[in-house]
Amino acid sequence: MKKATLADIAREAGVGTATVERVLNSRGNVTPATIEKVVQAMRQLGSTRALPQKYSGVLRIEVLMVRRETPFFTRLNEAFIRISESLDPSILLHRTFVDENVPASVARRIAEPGFRRVGLIIVAPDHPEVRARLAQEREKGVAIVQIVSRIDGSHDAFVGIDNYAAGRTAAMLMARMLRGASGHLAALCHSGVYEVHRERIRGFSDYLAEQAGDGLVFSETLFGLDQDQRSAEILDTALKRDPEIVGLYNAGGANAGVASVLERRKSGHPLMWVGHELTDESRLWLRSGLMDIVLDQAPETQARRAIDTVLRKIGFIAAEVSTEPVRFYTITAENL
Repeated sequence: MKKATLADIAREAGVGTATVERVLNSRGNVTPATIEKVVQAMRQLGSTRALPQKYSGVLRIEVLMVRRETPFFTRLNEAFIRISESLDPSILLHRTFVDENVPASVARRIAEPGFRRVGLIIVAPDHPEVRARLAQEREKGVAIVQIVSRIDGSHDAFVGIDNYAAGRTAAMLMARMLRGASGHLAALCHSGVYEVHRERIRGFSDYLAEQAGDGLVFSETLFGLDQDQRSAEILDTALKRDPEIVGLYNAGGANAGVASVLERRKSGHPLMWVGHELTDESRLWLRSGLMDIVLDQAPETQARRAIDTVLRKIGFIAAEVSTEPVRFYTITAENL
């Protein structure tokens, strides 16, 4: 490829050659938005020209996440950290955790990041204020990618697994492994504020209604807000109230709470447990037989694809990025 000239860069960026010259020589009087256009044009053309130090890190992408303490978001956050270390020096990745219980605070952070960003990767509760602020950012030209769980009413790019299929898979495995048995099947999740959990429960329920037959009945959904203690308490109460429960699908993140209840009742009738996310703890539960199946949604893959999607949307990379659902993995004690 021939060396990109000032005219090539100017044409790609849609600005004049004088503007490109001012950026390259740090002469000032250029807006941040125009600088970003020039930087992106240089990357697109494969230009090796050095940018002034003051323009390094000019492309800022923010990742907004929730529930820092949960195993899944710990893995997702660590994945973003690792990937950020391999990004081009002109890209800065900001990671922010917000309180899911205060939607107004989440909305305020979306609207007021404290810096100019070209992209926003977000997982947040579905709330009118959050939707309104995302719409405003969209109008500003910010490239938005939703990750893990989709917010209703938007057409942003989404990176995540097929959660409806995950719920159906959990139900299929449970129905087949409990074939010939009779009893009740229960589900546990955060609540109804995340589409990810609504879709998993819907898939679980639909499969059982269509395929399970008369022996197994989907009896109830428990809402534990992904809090271990709360989830343990409501699960313990449900098992005491309904001794016919023979299977539990934890569609959320409170696996430690589930394990604490099942460990205390080992002497009772066995209960099949299907949950999400492969962690050090879930490996131990699988090996011990306490847990039967883990559906892992590959947060590392989600992080990489979300960043690539933003870079593609802002024109930083030319390669196509898959829009297919991220593949989730079915893990048992036999394929750890």
